[in-house]
Amino acid sequence: MDFFVPSAKNLEQAESVYSSIAAHVSAPIPSDSKRVSKLVWLHEGTVCIGEVGKLPPDIFRAPEEILAIFECGDVYKICTQNRGVINFDPILANTKDVSKVEFFK
Repeated sequence: MDFFVPSAKNLEQAESVYSSIAAHVSAPIPSDSKRVSKLVWLHEGTVCIGEVGKLPPDIFRAPEEILAIFECGDVYKICTQNRGVINFDPILANTKDVSKVEFFK
């Protein structure tokens, strides 16, 4: 899957929004080949799947699509409009609980 940020009108806007989200959540901007598109992890005994452009698992009560996922050392930060972009902290997935990571091409 090619890199995108939901609602961005073009690649230039997607890059700008992605960089802004990264700065807001204090995440490093990865190289193009290390941009996470999908993540599978275990959260409190539940297998969770987070994918850019789709809704996060219901357990997180965040009914808006995932805009970006960042690897930040021992955690991944899963960002939606309200979780990580505008209001609250992003959804967190501990690296040790992650079973699968897919990257944009």
